[in-house]
Amino acid sequence: MFETLFEYPFLPFLIFAARICDVTIGTLRIIFVSKGMKTVAPFLGFFEVLIWIVVISQILTKANDWICYVAYASGYATGNYIGMIIEERLAMGVYLVRVFTLNSGNELVQILNRKNFGATCLRGRGMSSEVDVVETVVGRKNMATVESTIKDFDPEAFFVVEDVRSTQKGIFPSKHLPLLKRWRIGK
Repeated sequence: MFETLFEYPFLPFLIFAARICDVTIGTLRIIFVSKGMKTVAPFLGFFEVLIWIVVISQILTKANDWICYVAYASGYATGNYIGMIIEERLAMGVYLVRVFTLNSGNELVQILNRKNFGATCLRGRGMSSEVDVVETVVGRKNMATVESTIKDFDPEAFFVVEDVRSTQKGIFPSKHLPLLKRWRIGK
């Protein structure tokens, strides 16, 4: 049965599909490595390389046609795209959002607190005036809410978003508790 799959009419499609799988897995593996997920990344790496070896062995032994080469390259490009879409949907990790505003940073902190986001306000000196700097650490899934809150508060606010590898202690909302008991200390 498998021999017929590796014959010419099916081979370009098989190469294309396998490359999508291994490159998607590879894209996710790289993201998991950057997030420090030591148990998931090697597991994904095993399957990524296993699929790649099967595909490359078929190309070297049976695929002497430009269609197979195009299928290989197209599968690679499509796998990158699908891997990024999957990672975006998973939205794993946390961001540090740093907001620079001429408005009252304490007021923004209170607004974020009411939406169950911990925040800290600092006073700073910018190039032309004093500013309030508000920092909050949020889950990636909550980033759209925080961004719209910032824009509603101060459309002229400057803010930067940084990827955070890990967090320790702090105040984070818990989704499993009743609304009035959502604050918890630490991870």
